[in-house]
This record gives sequence, structure tokens and C-alpha cells, in this order.
Amino acid sequence: MTETGKTRPDYVIELEEAYGAPSQEGFGSAVFFERLKENDELAEAALKEYQFFVGDLWQRYGEDAWMGPWKEVYSRQPDTIHDILAELRGMADPDAAMAVEMILENVDNPEQARLALVDAFDDPAVTELKAFNLGDGEAMAGILVAGRRPAQGEGTFLVFLMD
Repeated sequence: MTETGKTRPDYVIELEEAYGAPSQEGFGSAVFFERLKENDELAEAALKEYQFFVGDLWQRYGEDAWMGPWKEVYSRQPDTIHDILAELRGMADPDAAMAVEMILENVDNPEQARLALVDAFDDPAVTELKAFNLGDGEAMAGILVAGRRPAQGEGTFLVFLMD
């Protein structure tokens, strides 16, 4: 699923330093990097990373619980200026807005985290960006930010889930 080692670009390593390496903790945050084919759908790849992150809890609570809150809350339009911080802060969905505040401000080094987000998602090579609400339908809520760099065949995913 997610690539590790030297095959990860610097922007992914920076994002991992701010938000954590790939994991199946099902809580907190993690960054995933995936090689995507041209015909791979970004939303489907994002869902796979979400399922992987939740791990065994996906089966324990059932797909219906985890998919209840799942919805696309943002999609960058082709003519939109790449400004991930403004895009995240401008989310109208209240659940997404709460998660955005957490990933922008409530991390160990907020300035480093914001710079890592800019490096990962504002690069002109990112031609597709989406954000999704996450959760278990009860106590857990969060956001998943997914970006695609098709010329490089890269997908980058930031998953954040809290209670």
C-alpha cells in the first residue's frame, strides 16, 4: 500500500515529520504516499488509505459506522490558486473546519506543519486535491486531505482522526 524508504519524495518526508509516518493506529494523524496510475481515482485511493489507517477497528465497528461521516467536503477546481492553508481554512463544513483547526494549530510545531502542507499540496505539479470528512459516526471525527501529482504518478494523503 504505502511506500517507505528512499522512494518517498522530500515533501512526503517533511509531511511525515509534522504529522507522522504511515500507521494503523486509527487515531491521531499519519501521512501516506502512494504510486497512482493515470486511471486511479483519487477518492478511491483516499478511501483505501482511510481503511488502512483505521485498521482492525474498521471490522470491529463495521463499514457502515466508518462510512457514515465519509463525504467529500472540498475539491480544488482547476482554476483555483494553490493555497492549501486558505483552502483548508475556508471549509464550510463544521466537522471539517474543526479538524482543520487541529491539523493547522494543535500539532507539535505548527509552523513546520503548515510549511510541510504548502510543500506537499501547493506545488504546481498537484493537479487534483480533495478533502473528506472521516469518523465512526459517534465519537471519532476527522479529515483526510488527498493530493495527486499525475506527471510523477504520486498520491499524498494526510489522515487525521480524533475523538
